[in-house]
Amino acid sequence: MTRKKVTVIGSGNVGASVALRLADKQMADVILIDILEGIPQGKALDILEAGPVEGSDVKIRGTNDYADTADSDLVVMTAGFPRKPGMSRDDLLRANYEVVKGAIAQAAKRSPEAILIVVTNPLDAMVQTAFRVSGFPKHRVLGMAGVLDTARYRTFIAEALSVSVLDVQGFVLGGHGDTMVPVPRYTTVAGIPVGDLMPPEQLEAIVERTRNGGAEIVNLLKSGSAYYAPAAAVVEMIDAIFKDRKRILPCAAYLQGEYGIHDVFVGVPVKLGARGIEQIVEIKLTPEERAALKKSATAVRELTAIIGV
Repeated sequence: MTRKKVTVIGSGNVGASVALRLADKQMADVILIDILEGIPQGKALDILEAGPVEGSDVKIRGTNDYADTADSDLVVMTAGFPRKPGMSRDDLLRANYEVVKGAIAQAAKRSPEAILIVVTNPLDAMVQTAFRVSGFPKHRVLGMAGVLDTARYRTFIAEALSVSVLDVQGFVLGGHGDTMVPVPRYTTVAGIPVGDLMPPEQLEAIVERTRNGGAEIVNLLKSGSAYYAPAAAVVEMIDAIFKDRKRILPCAAYLQGEYGIHDVFVGVPVKLGARGIEQIVEIKLTPEERAALKKSATAVRELTAIIGV
């Protein structure tokens, strides 16, 4: 059985952390690519040299040449300008549009059967850019946001209740950022509705903290943004795809009428398996939740209109 091949575009903190986690879990051989000379090569070599200690035989190589990415099973797009304090995700829009457009065109040409996972912000608009540029079918293009936002949400609930994060189940819908839509009605702790375990105002505070989870870390770091949890979220998605697990995870997916939303990428629960997105799971929403999701889709559509995707 040949090992899977993953290309990670961008050797910054998120890209390098994705490469490290993939290597540690022996999930795939990794090509780490960047326009900066020496950086992807150095980080890849550093991770490769941890192999004997970790007991990992995967191959990992850094490069500046897209020819090395040929025939990848999966491509992770992490390259782009990071968000700085006081900067909205929308400020990143035009700069990162050019980065994503160029990189995805190169990668898609050399790996026409790959699945694309986009991490670059503003997430939903960048996934739509990748979708248009690659020409790939919608089930092979998805965005990582919901898995990360859900992980933050579950972390804060587990912390508040002093329980294991493994027992907290829930998910976050909508765009990645200010318009995300946590759905407390579907949040449980070992099957117990979270509303039975904490007062509404405490839960509302957790929802608000989740919504601002990225900004909280940006403000603490002063330069740069989160990368350990985003990388873990990407690898959870790759694990579901490569092992054909049929996991139900919240991802940015291209909707064509689901939830009453058309022709835009929005975070919803999807079934992830070997083909990528194998099903968009439609859950019952209250009128308020549905309105919040529509508002989120509208915010994404405003961004995609600016860049013409």
